[in-house]
Amino acid sequence: MSNQRFGVILVNLGSPMEPSAAAVRRFLREFLSDQRVVEAPKWLWRALLNLVILPVRSRRVAGSYKKIWTPEGSPLRKFTSDLAENLSKKLNSPIALGRDATVDGNRSPAYDVLSAVTYGQPSIETQLDNLSALGVEKILVVPLYPQYSATTTGAVYDRLAQYIVKRRRIPEIICVNNYYRHPFYIRALANSIRKSWGERGKSERLLLSFHGLPAAYAEKGDPYPQQCLETAGMVARDLELPSDAFACSFQSRFGPSAWVKPYTDDLLRDWARAGVGEVDVVCPSFAVDCLETLEEIQLQSENLFREHGGNNLQYVPCLNASPDHVLLMENIIIEYLPI
Repeated sequence: MSNQRFGVILVNLGSPMEPSAAAVRRFLREFLSDQRVVEAPKWLWRALLNLVILPVRSRRVAGSYKKIWTPEGSPLRKFTSDLAENLSKKLNSPIALGRDATVDGNRSPAYDVLSAVTYGQPSIETQLDNLSALGVEKILVVPLYPQYSATTTGAVYDRLAQYIVKRRRIPEIICVNNYYRHPFYIRALANSIRKSWGERGKSERLLLSFHGLPAAYAEKGDPYPQQCLETAGMVARDLELPSDAFACSFQSRFGPSAWVKPYTDDLLRDWARAGVGEVDVVCPSFAVDCLETLEEIQLQSENLFREHGGNNLQYVPCLNASPDHVLLMENIIIEYLPI
């Protein structure tokens, strides 16, 4: 086999560069200006965004980021970068390439694995240019959203289209649409929950909390809620949980419009009031830990659960840069970039 070089870009949503009101404002302006995210008349939404939402939310959201910020920056950026680095090591190891193969030899391919974000830096466009500069002509883009939504994976497709339309020489680009049923994804989630149970004990109920979606988007045909339900059911079956021992819910809603139900905070409140003392919460739609998991679930939801009579909420971390997550990504890449 002649030497061939493949590119892989792991794409996450993004985060501010620092936990300041100014940085958050810049990030939110780009994120919330995307019509994939907010489907509203441009003139109306632009006025609301700049005159009301950004002035009010930027400082408050910056305060939330400060609670979870690390010396290496935002958790989302750190874990996404760590995942790309660990994946690169795994893909380019002598074992993965073959006993006698070397990355620089003539028998096996090399993989250049980078991370990018849809909003902020490093951008998808920047990383595509970086791979092209290395001579990579076949690139796999993996949006780190297991369940497809026009608001997330759809936005990645938009960025790829914007990149392509401006280039004369275009590399071969493949984009993964979803992996919500992938056996290695289900296994990784189930293993992470079992690990938590082994370390801290098993709670009375398991809540699989997914990022929310406006109900109107689902009514227009966005498959995200159904894919979330399928993921939750498959994980529960792997764990051999009866139907009354787990539930699926949706978090992180924004604005006055109806979102897909049930809402995570309402369900936790109801369980606490009904006498459920201990709950494990996992967030399968988030590939790595971020503001919505570490601050919203681990801090806010735990406080809410306790305030309404619950005793303990155990948050199960995202897959992050774990070996199971690397193995999942490796298998996805092998499926799309067969050697």
